[in-house]
Formats: sequence, C-alpha cells, structure tokens
Amino acid sequence: MQALAAKTALAGTRVVAKASSRSSSSRARVVVRAERSLWAPGVVSPSYLDGKLAGDYGFDPLGLGADPKMMHWYRQAELQNARWAMLGVAGILGAEVLNPEQWWYSAGMPENLPHLDGQKTNLGGILAWEFLLMHFVEVRRWQDIRKKDSVNSDPFNPNLSVPNPETGYPGGTFDPLGFSKGNFKEAQTKEIKNGRLAMVAFLAFTIQAQATGKGPLANLGEHLASPFSNNITANIGHCMVPSSVDIQGLTLPLTCLWPGQPMA
Repeated sequence: MQALAAKTALAGTRVVAKASSRSSSSRARVVVRAERSLWAPGVVSPSYLDGKLAGDYGFDPLGLGADPKMMHWYRQAELQNARWAMLGVAGILGAEVLNPEQWWYSAGMPENLPHLDGQKTNLGGILAWEFLLMHFVEVRRWQDIRKKDSVNSDPFNPNLSVPNPETGYPGGTFDPLGFSKGNFKEAQTKEIKNGRLAMVAFLAFTIQAQATGKGPLANLGEHLASPFSNNITANIGHCMVPSSVDIQGLTLPLTCLWPGQPMA
C-alpha cells in the first residue's frame, strides 16, 4: 500500500509540474506578444511590418508598404524628411531666441538676407547652388536605394570606401559621440520618433505663422498669458501672409494652409 501511495503521489507531482510548465510557457508567450507596442490598442499589424524596422508600430492603414520596394523607398523618405524637419524646427526656435524681432517665415526674403559689400544678395545664385548640391546628394541617395552599396566609394577618390550595411545610416552605425552606447536599434528608434514629432511641429509652426504672423515662441507666450483669448479659435479666417511676393523681379503667388484669404 505504501508503494502504491508513493506512485500515486509521484504521478500527481508530475501532472502538477506539467501543468505548471504549460502555464509558464503560456505566460511567456503572452509576455512576448505584449512586448511590442502598436499604434492603437487591439490593432493587428500587417505581416510585412514585423517590428524589425526602427519605430515600427504596425501603422499602415492604406497598405502602402505591401510592396517591398515601395516599403524601402517610403522608409528612406520618412527618415530623410524627419532629419530635415528636426533641423528646421531647431533652426526656427534658435533663430527666434537669438533675434525675436525677425519673423522666421520671412527671414529668407532677399531684403532680410545679409548684404555683402553693400550689394544685395543674389537669391537666384543661392538657389542655383542649392539645387546643384542637393541634386548631387539626392541622386546618390537614390542610387543607393535602387542598388545597395553602389555608392559606397568616394566619387572623387575611388580608393576611399565606407561600408554601408543599412541604407540611410552612414557606415551602418554612424555614432561618433557614442550616444547609442552600443544599442544602435534603440538610437534609431529615438531618432525616427523625434523626427516624426518634428515633422508635425514644423507643420504647426507654418500654420501658426500664416495665422498670426508671429513665431512659435511668441505665440506660446501670448497663449500662456491669456489662454482663453489667444488660442486657435481667435485666428480662424485670418491669414497674415501676402497674396504674392516679388523676388528680384519675379512675382510668386502665395497660398494659405490656414483657412483665410492672403492679404492684398
């Protein structure tokens, strides 16, 4: 009888152990699934958004990234625009801090640019050089997207070559100051998240400028001083930009993103 009781107890222990093991395994699977954050609770991520890309939260309601080639292009376009937006937002805020009297929206007009030796700045020449330099850089970036590693060599010195394991990130792990601390994926995620925020901020700065004729810091100060009178409702129908602008003899029409008619 004692032997039978011992066997029964041993079998019960095994059953409990197996049940506990299955329970632990189930909990582990739930934890793994819960680790990935998605853009909204309960949404199902498309199969091609598997979390490998930095900043991937499964957001593609129109299915634009279903084509792998287009997905690659959209990813690089977002990254590039995010970096430009971060530079633009930092420039707008920095310029307003250093020179609050200069409205950032009109800072690039010829009359507001610095004059050299008493001569007006040739805006056409600046735009021409900008077009040539940006065209050179963008063409090489497009070549790298179309055929990876095709532009790793320096065009002026073919003996110089920089490996590029991942398109869009120079050298694959460009981090000269060591901010990533070895976790480059985390650094990429922080960059794209800040870039997305900067793109939204730049759009907001533009609409604010058109509606109020002031910079973002001036608008923020006025809103904090009187939040109920200085807010979005107080500027509906106002547009503080002219209907056209004359740039060295060339008249360009302007439009408002904000609902309102440009000033005559």
